[in-house]
Amino acid sequence: MKLNFELVPDSCWHSNLRSLLSPAQWDLVRREAYARANGKCAICGAPSARLEAHERWEYDEDAHVQKLADVIAICRRCHEVIHIGRTQLKGNEREAEAHFMKVNNCTYAEYRKALGEANEAHRRRNKVAEWKLDLSYLKKFC
Repeated sequence: MKLNFELVPDSCWHSNLRSLLSPAQWDLVRREAYARANGKCAICGAPSARLEAHERWEYDEDAHVQKLADVIAICRRCHEVIHIGRTQLKGNEREAEAHFMKVNNCTYAEYRKALGEANEAHRRRNKVAEWKLDLSYLKKFC
């Protein structure tokens, strides 16, 4: 799937990259992502005058490491799919559901299956009490 859900473990909420970096450092990281995107969403390819920086994380469940894999520039609609839990709380799930199916050219059943798999990974990752943070991705900005 081009577009998928990225459910962050509960213990990692509110510890995004933006809060860990100085405003100038965050600006450097997000602007690099915007430049790579060239005015288009890095996931769905839609042109957008206002892209949002999104952090892509990888999880090593055995070593309990949350690793920053990339920062990409995406449209609001893709961002709402990725953070479906927040989107559901805001009452915008139907729009996100439709966008997921359009981008992935899939059925509602495939949407539900992908969401179920994401929720299962989230449950597993929530069993880890504390994640070690790997920000080695940022070395290219030093």
